[in-house]
Amino acid sequence: MANSAQARKRARQATQRRARNASMRSTLRTAIKRVRKAILAGDKTAAQAIFRQSESVIDHIADKNIIHKNKAARHKSRLSAQIKAMSGQAASAA
Repeated sequence: MANSAQARKRARQATQRRARNASMRSTLRTAIKRVRKAILAGDKTAAQAIFRQSESVIDHIADKNIIHKNKAARHKSRLSAQIKAMSGQAASAA
């Protein structure tokens, strides 16, 4: 256990920060899952709307340095590509 007042305070801050970061990471995962679920449902307009909301969540979490900005860009790029590919599936099925 920490002995000095400074070390005790840093331990408290680290605990709070860890909890906040875990909560934000959970929010990120939920946002990504919502988009993937909409893609699987096959509704392109709904998937695009949910993706726009999730995009801001992903950017916000990257701005807070909870995830790296390149990881955020990779998630957004892959989700966007999956949504764009939906129109190809719908056209080939019709």
